[in-house]
Amino acid sequence: MIKTTMLMRGMAFLLLATFVFLLALPLGAVVLKSFEGVDGWTLHNYEQALSSGVLKEVFFNSVWVSTIAAVITTVLGFLLAYTIHFTNVAKPIKKFIRLGVTLPMLLPTITYGFVLIYAFGNQGIFSRLFGQPLFTIYGFNGLVIGYVLYTLPAAFLLMHNAMQYMDHRFIIVSHLMHDGKWRRFYHTILHPMLSPIGGAFILAFILSFTDYGIPASVGGTYDVIATTLYQTMLGSIPNFSQGAVISIAMLAPAVLGMITMGILERGNVSYKSVSQQVAFASKTKTVLFGSGSVIVVIALLAVFTPLIIVPFTTAYPFDFGFTLTHFQAVIQMPELMNVYKNSLLVAVCTALVGVVVAFIAGLLSARTKLKNRQAFDVIAMITNAVPGMVLGLGYLFFFNNSSLKGTFFIIIAYAIMHFFTTPFLMVKNALQKMDPSWEVTGALLRDSWLQTVYRVILPNVKKTLVEVFSYYFINAMVTVSGVIFLVTTHTVLVSTKIKELQHFSKFNEIFILSLFILVTNIVVKIICEFYLNRQSKRG
Repeated sequence: MIKTTMLMRGMAFLLLATFVFLLALPLGAVVLKSFEGVDGWTLHNYEQALSSGVLKEVFFNSVWVSTIAAVITTVLGFLLAYTIHFTNVAKPIKKFIRLGVTLPMLLPTITYGFVLIYAFGNQGIFSRLFGQPLFTIYGFNGLVIGYVLYTLPAAFLLMHNAMQYMDHRFIIVSHLMHDGKWRRFYHTILHPMLSPIGGAFILAFILSFTDYGIPASVGGTYDVIATTLYQTMLGSIPNFSQGAVISIAMLAPAVLGMITMGILERGNVSYKSVSQQVAFASKTKTVLFGSGSVIVVIALLAVFTPLIIVPFTTAYPFDFGFTLTHFQAVIQMPELMNVYKNSLLVAVCTALVGVVVAFIAGLLSARTKLKNRQAFDVIAMITNAVPGMVLGLGYLFFFNNSSLKGTFFIIIAYAIMHFFTTPFLMVKNALQKMDPSWEVTGALLRDSWLQTVYRVILPNVKKTLVEVFSYYFINAMVTVSGVIFLVTTHTVLVSTKIKELQHFSKFNEIFILSLFILVTNIVVKIICEFYLNRQSKRG
């Protein structure tokens, strides 16, 4: 690394000032609002929230349902990741598992609830198939199923990534030492995976605890903290101070979970080298885990079949004749098409600006000697811990009386801040793996630091930046929790429009708009994957 320059300091100052303005101040506004009373600062808001008992009830409801969903998600995610890495299942099946389990990530969570209604409700596809509803979909049951659908892709990817770096030769040694099956499983797989498994559980819990989309559609009378916050802020009589108190309550488990994940990471097991050759994977084990995983993925995808059946039937559930009438009607409705264009605009701008922000932050953190470069790691921890609804509420409070309120700028800024952690870590990790002497070599050749970054570092990190673009774009298309507080009639997005359409029972429009999001995200992923594969072949 070369010496710190004024350019580096200037870039760091501008970026940190941006985070202060778009992250620290809005969160500070939430904290201040929670202490705001009629006659000044007071603890009355907290006393009122705790004494009413409502906050306690919805808090523990959220904790309970999120815990159950996180346990199921972690077990299923481990099963799927184990099948891919520790059995001899055919490569096409492994690819089917990877793609199938991650497909729900391309849809807004509020769509999950409506899909569940049309799958397991009184007139649902599976209810009609079995002659009666299999269970009550509203309330606890619907929330658990919805949360599992939502969190399984993230938990799977976390454990899948961890298993990629496990040395399979330890299993061979355990076989040679005639260890029992359970002893071998514990010492060679389960124990090294304790940290990722714990991380997957905490991640699933936090995502479930802070999600608004699923309880908004199938929560029923089972109140959780996310819907309570929404009703407090956007109900018939908004109560901003109480909403701020609920936000603080929502923030507590998320922060605790992030701290626990930090502790769990200390238990990560590292290997001097890695061998991916699967050792002694019996035919019985392969068939058992392979068939189990395929069943899980098929069941997961089957839940979403109403999404591609209902909007193309004449009048579900009375007339199953195929028709494109509903699809054509949506295409011809300027209001809905403008909403889709809004989402597309926000996603593209979020991805483009997000790539720049993540790259500069990662560059300053990983490739300079700036004294304050660790501030970016702290910011990443904060954005990772703050729920989307809390950050969105902070933006509502902070920008309430400004000309920026309800603008696309605020929505894009929110998305960049909310999803900053993963892109930043992706860029930082990629830059840290590169030769640290590049900048010194560039200086010896009389290139400025900026020229070295442009000519050498940027071309070598292009693949990571494409992945960052894809990540930002997809998440901006499906986000709903925080933007629900930020949109106006002119800036409404597809994910928030779906909530509005729910009140008018326009489920054909809901499913068609959801398909627009799904297809758009798939196209973006295909384009990005094509580029990455092309770059890999060139390399």
